[in-house]
Amino acid sequence: MKRRLHKKYLVLILAYSGLLLLIPYVLDYRDKAVQHAGHGLPQQQPRCPDLENTVALLWDNGYKVNGSDATEYAANRSQSRVHIYVHATWRTGSSFLGELFNQHPDVFYLYEPMWHIWQALYPGDAGSLQGAVRDMMNALYRCDFSVLKLYAGTQNITTAFIFGWKMNKVICSEPLCEAHKRRDVGLVKEDQCAKCQKRDIRELERECKKYPVMVIKGVRVLDLSTLVPLMKDPVINLQIIQLFRDPRAVHNSRLKSKQALVKESIQVLRSKKQADKYKRLLVPNNRVNRAESYVSSAMELICDNWFSDMMLVMNAPPWVRKNYLRIRYEDLVLHPMGELQRLYRFANLSTFPALERFALNMTHGQGYSSDKPFLISSRDAKEAIYAWRERLNVEQINQVEAYCSEVMRQLGYQKNNLDKAT
Repeated sequence: MKRRLHKKYLVLILAYSGLLLLIPYVLDYRDKAVQHAGHGLPQQQPRCPDLENTVALLWDNGYKVNGSDATEYAANRSQSRVHIYVHATWRTGSSFLGELFNQHPDVFYLYEPMWHIWQALYPGDAGSLQGAVRDMMNALYRCDFSVLKLYAGTQNITTAFIFGWKMNKVICSEPLCEAHKRRDVGLVKEDQCAKCQKRDIRELERECKKYPVMVIKGVRVLDLSTLVPLMKDPVINLQIIQLFRDPRAVHNSRLKSKQALVKESIQVLRSKKQADKYKRLLVPNNRVNRAESYVSSAMELICDNWFSDMMLVMNAPPWVRKNYLRIRYEDLVLHPMGELQRLYRFANLSTFPALERFALNMTHGQGYSSDKPFLISSRDAKEAIYAWRERLNVEQINQVEAYCSEVMRQLGYQKNNLDKAT
């Protein structure tokens, strides 16, 4: 009796095992049958299904908060203080855009604070540093500057440790320093600010808490998905101003400043080295010098990140789009008065004649660039916009247009009309 029962169980186990083994073949046969059934019919595939699905999941995760709709949740957020991040990449004109906030007397402005992370953790690839970048921003927006000590190598840091402190209106104005008056509009004179007494970082924290608007400008956030937790945070309620520029103009400016951008370009390229699509970018082109090769290669990743950001915003809920502003460099410098008002309105700031004159003067200077690549100065707006036409050759233009074509189309940049065969 027992032997017969054992045989029965053995048969059942074998039958069940055989059924499990057959399942993959059945599913595979079904998929092939569907493909054959649809053979010859036009199949419309999503342009980038993996990216679209990932973006949708990113916003769906946490879209409901305690069972309520995120729109209602956003409406109940704290509005006592505005936090803005100017999201840009290298050579897009972000220093000028940031300066428009640095000049406003109601804004506490920080220029590239995440630079400290990239310097301290070099040669870490850009992708692996994104978590640290977000954590630093999370602390800074709460006026907690102790996070900077992690990258200073010392616990005793002063205002002179802050990257770009000699151009910062808060640090170089009363009450921290008498070099400038906070309500006066004009570029900070670095030589005068350098004479300011170095203040303990806690004094800067106290000043930070007095301002109704805080703006951080940076180029070290690779894509917007890094900032989603800060946008969802009801205390920070991060708003994003994203600056775009014609990729050909960005490429031209990057080549002009290539020696200063090699280090960052390599870090950006390393962040994508595992993807087959990007492995070739880490191999310098024999026809150009190594610095130019790395700087040029990073441009492809920049356009890919821009496209990812566009997809993220496109699939975002309404409260996110309300807290997001897209601006083109060309519009900013050709129509500074109108764009200035749009920027300040988004930041809940008011403008006044001195600020408008400042924006106008900064876009009506001489020449399109300074000999020092990161120096803020008055420029000729039209020359800055179209300089790439004279300085890039046809091959370089065609290359940028090839791997930035979708981004250019989305942003309204027309392709070059030069004969592709020449």
